[in-house]
Amino acid sequence: MIKEFEKRVLSSLILIPIAFFFIIKGSVFFLFFLSMLFLITSYEWFKMSKKNNLIMFLGIIFLLFSFYTAYLLRLEKGIVFFLFVILISVLTDVGGFFFGKTFKGPKLTKISPNKTYAGVFGSFIFSFVGGLIFIEYSSHINFSMLSFFKGFEKIGINYDLSIFIIIFSISTISQVGDLTISYFKRKAKIKDTGKLLPGHGGFLDRMDGIIYSVPFAYLIFTINYY
Repeated sequence: MIKEFEKRVLSSLILIPIAFFFIIKGSVFFLFFLSMLFLITSYEWFKMSKKNNLIMFLGIIFLLFSFYTAYLLRLEKGIVFFLFVILISVLTDVGGFFFGKTFKGPKLTKISPNKTYAGVFGSFIFSFVGGLIFIEYSSHINFSMLSFFKGFEKIGINYDLSIFIIIFSISTISQVGDLTISYFKRKAKIKDTGKLLPGHGGFLDRMDGIIYSVPFAYLIFTINYY
């Protein structure tokens, strides 16, 4: 576990600053960044599902939709909203990995043998703690983040409950994405979607939750504004 964890940390220390650069710069830089990610993840998906043309085609269409909504989320809702979704998704993955490896326990499903109930619990714990800290901090520098959750009051959901629902929903969808990609990896009889990221596998391995949570979050954030 230690060696795998060290590889993940080292890879993350390199990837996170690069990702932040493109996210913060926005505009054509962010579009270029998303385009590169789309091409890489599509290639990994193609290799994994090439024996089933329909699944391969539908998967690439979904990836295109996912990265398009990522672009819209960053463009229309701003960097704070975008980082919030990414943070919840990443912490969901980190919490699941840490709790799963540390506490082990009963397996969650045969789809992904490494997933445990402890990991699910850890995913929610990490996402809630990190999400609440982010909201508390961002509400002082970005009024739109605060007003978004306040906006739920018009449909009878108070501020605190709306935060809980959104974080829980994003984390849950992220975990569903993780399990979905795990299912297709198991069908293809492979451990990782690629080998580009030491300790992580492929880009699709690490973005499996994000490619599901971003479209979901974009739709939720958009609906709330109406």
